[in-house]
Amino acid sequence: MKVIVLGYGGRADVVKEVERFLPIIERYAEILLVDLSGEKDLSPYQADYVIVFGGDGSILRAARQMGKKQFPVIAVNLGKLGFLADISPQELEGVLSLAEHSRLPVVDHLMLSSELVAQGSVVVQSLALNEVAILNGPPFGLLDVELWVDGDLATVYSGDGLILATPVGSTAHSLSAGGPILRKDLDAIVICPISPHTLSNRPVVDSADRVYELRVLNPQPNTALVIDGCTVGHVRADHRIYVRRADPRFQLVSAPGHSYYRTLREKLGWGGQTRANNRSTSSS
Repeated sequence: MKVIVLGYGGRADVVKEVERFLPIIERYAEILLVDLSGEKDLSPYQADYVIVFGGDGSILRAARQMGKKQFPVIAVNLGKLGFLADISPQELEGVLSLAEHSRLPVVDHLMLSSELVAQGSVVVQSLALNEVAILNGPPFGLLDVELWVDGDLATVYSGDGLILATPVGSTAHSLSAGGPILRKDLDAIVICPISPHTLSNRPVVDSADRVYELRVLNPQPNTALVIDGCTVGHVRADHRIYVRRADPRFQLVSAPGHSYYRTLREKLGWGGQTRANNRSTSSS
């Protein structure tokens, strides 16, 4: 078994855990590369798994680093929430032991390809695992964003911006903006306006098989195209942003004993009590 180890070297706890686990990983696998800078080109490598230490931000960073060549990811959670990084450090050796004897179950996740186009030429092209977003900037006036779907004008959103989120990203910025939660293995997109001026503009779920075009009619000087939390360009009125399904799929190893609804229950604090339990607790 051959693995690549990634993490964010800017966090001392991540560096410490990587150093602690390297000897353990070497018992089960050949380590092809350890990169905590996020800058190494991974395309020359042929790995069975990429082990990522950190939180969900580290996972997004690793997905960008892998680019068009996505490896199955064993995500070790050293962050706070960890929707994607779902394997605890205590579980890692057990997962490696299983991987030594059989292929670990992997769930493919939708990724998006975005293009910022000016006068027919692609200025920026990016992969997104969470979301493609148009975000406002100073002086923070209302943005008018046209949404075109497969060449047809859908609507104009007036507000602070617009998010196109994957199912993975449905529990990130989109959720905070009032969007729905989508099961992570769906091939769908959430179209979520940010603080819409018209209250009837609600989040919409549509197919990932469509081509989405965004046009900002009145950009501010700092209106930005933001991919997975990173600004990739500033948007002008003559720009067109095209978003469609990407060819690569993000591959996440399913943690043994973890399920989708268990993750939601634990991460979102859904562990409520029934009314019967509440009554018995009150009476006691």
